[in-house]
Amino acid sequence: MTQRIVPLVLLLLLAGVHAQLWTGRGSIAHVQEMRDKIAAQNAANKEAREANERLASEVHDLREGLDMVEEKARSELGMVKPNEIYVQITSPRR
Repeated sequence: MTQRIVPLVLLLLLAGVHAQLWTGRGSIAHVQEMRDKIAAQNAANKEAREANERLASEVHDLREGLDMVEEKARSELGMVKPNEIYVQITSPRR
C-alpha cells in the first residue's frame, strides 16, 4: 500500500505544478500579458518624455525670448522697471 501512495502523491504534485504552469501566476499567458503591459507602459513613457522635452524647450524659448525683448526695450527704449533708477552715463567724444 505504501509503495502505491508515494508515486500517487508525486503524480498529484506534478499535476499541481503543471496546472500552475498553464493557469496560475507565472503561467505562459500571464507572463505574455505582463510583457504586453510593460511594452505599452514603455511606449506611454516615451510619449510623456517627448512631451516634457517639448514643453521644456518652449519654456526655455519663452524665457530667452523675454530676456531678449527686455534687453532691447532697456537699451533702445529706455525701459525702467518699477522701483528702479535709470542712470545714463555718456562718455565724451574725442
